[in-house]
Amino acid sequence: MVSCERAPANRMLTSLGRIFLLSPAKAGGPRYSMLVREQADFDLAKKLRDGAATIGEVYSFISGLYFRGKMAYAEAFRAGPPRVPDVLVIVPGAGLISPETTVDVGQLRAIAEVSVDEANPAFCGPLVDSARLVDRHAQAACSYVLLGSVATGKYTKPLLDIFGDRLLFPADFVGRGDMSRGGLMLRQARARVELPYIPVQGALLHGARPPRLEKWRKRDILRPPPETEPRA
Repeated sequence: MVSCERAPANRMLTSLGRIFLLSPAKAGGPRYSMLVREQADFDLAKKLRDGAATIGEVYSFISGLYFRGKMAYAEAFRAGPPRVPDVLVIVPGAGLISPETTVDVGQLRAIAEVSVDEANPAFCGPLVDSARLVDRHAQAACSYVLLGSVATGKYTKPLLDIFGDRLLFPADFVGRGDMSRGGLMLRQARARVELPYIPVQGALLHGARPPRLEKWRKRDILRPPPETEPRA
């Protein structure tokens, strides 16, 4: 097993294969209620009732900035090994699934009923099973970057049991809240500048709050991202 802790740059991690793992949006709150409301007539609500909404779309709507940041960042820097999805979402009760997977209202309600807790078999079991399956099909030295909270064990404990020191996270997440992480990832994706990663195992997971991100000017938000080389 290659130790990602010794990798001098993200370039080495890319050459070995890297899969992004996105933590879920909380299926609750006003935006969730708005989405599953029977009378809702906006496009995503209609798609959800028809079973045509993707989990990526649904979570981006429910969570807003934080999950949109994860999606944009993972899309910008995806570099998985051949024949393995390079972006996966942790979905309570379902494990790791592609963000393009479609869901309906009944499935979303069932997801919302599953408590996100490493001690809950209904959450932990599918997550561990799917992590094992993905790891079996990926290269032995493939790394896994968790875009989500590492301050508690709800995601890290089950995943560390499978991935060990190949489970990484952006070092700049330490001390930041959800909105700050979301804003940071959107900025990095737009600038095409990847964050440095460190192993979850043995890392300092709590720290001082970093300086607030500078506010984007309106023209920066509307400006399209720079052109990039097409993926091979």
